[in-house]
Amino acid sequence: MRVTRLETQQRDRERVNVYLEGNFAFGLALIEAARLRVGQELTAEEVERLKQADQYHRTHDLALNYLSYRPRSVAELRRYLREKTVADEHIEQIVERLTAVGLLDDDAFARFWMENREAHRPRGSRALRYELQQKGVDEQTIQDALEDLELDETESAYRAAAQKRSRYETTTDRAAFFRKVGGFLVRRGFGWEAVRAATERLWCECQTARAGEGREENCG
Repeated sequence: MRVTRLETQQRDRERVNVYLEGNFAFGLALIEAARLRVGQELTAEEVERLKQADQYHRTHDLALNYLSYRPRSVAELRRYLREKTVADEHIEQIVERLTAVGLLDDDAFARFWMENREAHRPRGSRALRYELQQKGVDEQTIQDALEDLELDETESAYRAAAQKRSRYETTTDRAAFFRKVGGFLVRRGFGWEAVRAATERLWCECQTARAGEGREENCG
């Protein structure tokens, strides 16, 4: 089969349409198409290799775009590429390549996820563990990340509740306040001791603010 035309695509200047014997045959990444010339003869095996190479490049670009928004776990990337109907062979090639260059790393991803949660939307260790399990991270990796984080659950629970303070500070009934704040923190995956201490602290602060005395002894 003879290459009769090489044409840069209008919508993507980094891709080239390849024509064989006057008919459109397939598209190629510019870096692959640069090896071709008009008049060149290609065997069926060479055509197939070019198509496979192009599929790899397209999958690689798809994966990089997916990773550009935030770090991902290996399982997340695999799921995403399967949803895009990428062949398992190419998925594993991409996973191996991105792991080798450090763009896929479940250890780093687990630490990132926990640190991001801790900074912006604090969670208890149970919730963090569940979230990472849902993202396909193995148990040992999760445990190692939790140990590295050295999470102070009581402080994290307080910060989580304080972020929602405006929802609760007008509640003057102690039991109702504890139900609302405690329920919120339990749903965030915090243990009972952390929930109790954080709720008590926030209740005292709200009471003190209402009283205008600045003394937590009066918050009971």
